[in-house]
Amino acid sequence: MRSEEFRRAAGAVVDWIADYLEHAERYPVAPRVAPGEIRAQLPPAPPEAGEEFAAIFADFERLLLPGLMHWQSPNFFGYFPSNNSYPSILGELLSAGLGVQGMLWATSPACTELETHVLDWLVDLLALPRRFHSSGAGGGVIQDSASSSAVCAMIAACHRASEGRAAREGLDRRLTAYTSSQAHSSIIKAARLTGLGEENLRLIDVDAQFALRPESLDAAISADRAAGKTPAFVAATIGTTSSMAIDPIAEIGRVCRRYGVWLHVDAAMAGTAAVCPEYQYLNEGLDAADSYCFNPHKWMFTNFDCDCFYVADRSVLIDAMSVTPEYLRNRASEGGEVFDYRDWQIPLGRRFRALKLWFVLRSFGIGELRRRIRAHVECARQFADWVRADPRFELAAPPRLNLVCFRHRSDDETNRRLLESLQQDGRIFLSHTRLNNRYVLRMSIGQTRTTIEHVRAAWSLIQEFAPPMA
Repeated sequence: MRSEEFRRAAGAVVDWIADYLEHAERYPVAPRVAPGEIRAQLPPAPPEAGEEFAAIFADFERLLLPGLMHWQSPNFFGYFPSNNSYPSILGELLSAGLGVQGMLWATSPACTELETHVLDWLVDLLALPRRFHSSGAGGGVIQDSASSSAVCAMIAACHRASEGRAAREGLDRRLTAYTSSQAHSSIIKAARLTGLGEENLRLIDVDAQFALRPESLDAAISADRAAGKTPAFVAATIGTTSSMAIDPIAEIGRVCRRYGVWLHVDAAMAGTAAVCPEYQYLNEGLDAADSYCFNPHKWMFTNFDCDCFYVADRSVLIDAMSVTPEYLRNRASEGGEVFDYRDWQIPLGRRFRALKLWFVLRSFGIGELRRRIRAHVECARQFADWVRADPRFELAAPPRLNLVCFRHRSDDETNRRLLESLQQDGRIFLSHTRLNNRYVLRMSIGQTRTTIEHVRAAWSLIQEFAPPMA
């Protein structure tokens, strides 16, 4: 492909994307394909001679598009938002075109310095503790996801708890970690990947609001210390995936400080809400956190992947993660004048992710970000009121921010059939969870183009498909 063909093809693709995003709701939200159906239509081997882009793109539309979940549809209410926006897409396109490998400051100074600056912007915008700002001992970095942040935080915690021996000698099997029984599965995965082991991860029970009980955490840490264990890591959550439960961070922080345990706070979904001053209560207690993360790719209109990960003391993370072969040595790095973000993550290489986030913040502006967050929260509040008013339904957890957990008042099988019927219909997409061992439907409202009209239409459809009470 030569430059002129690239120009024509890129223009056609941009036009297609714009048309798709403007009219994404015309597609059934969930794909209607059987396992293996798509692959069976693909050729068994790549072509010997290159093909025209028009033919390739035609196959994309014919073969692949029918097998996609349309996460950008305003009728997507499942799992969590994974939204995007035009400035975000343009930032990603420019990043791909530049092909920057930002592993070191020296390999692209602007890549590193923009990332540091944008992450510092967000400390101020979200009213995060100043200890996460790069002007002090801390700082932020963009990871691919909150799962990677959990792994990095656990590695740093074990490094600190073992006084550096974990990096040199391997993980001490006496190290232990703690999280809520409602926490994201990435914490369990992190325990597996770091070598700490799932058997050394304690799942702490929760209260009636599905939030971690600090007294139970204290008891678990105390019991492990008495048994000769070394408590190293606690993961708390601001906005659990199942119910948007908010752990009592301040109380958990006091427990962690008492025992010298690393506190990591995962606000992957809910963190963006703090752009609005009225939701900055979510950050209460973060002064005690050693690390924190949230995902702009969930609710800040920045396309996947983009997770903002902060540490209060970057030296611990860097010491745990840094390996410097001769071919990466350079004067700026060795002089300690710069950040080399390769030392803040698991891979060596890294993309120019800060570009798309910078584009979003500048294009939207703080005022528009706040307006959209507030609109989604208001949609959820209205939906919860509709649930309360229908005698067939009940709320399964207190509605928080943009998530409503609800269920038909009958049994689990009725709720399962209701969800399956809605998904087969294809006009909207919801997902489910289990709370108090009951099957629960989740209404997650956060797509870029979702309005109250989409939510109202979704509720009407749910009512239509719901059976009467027996």
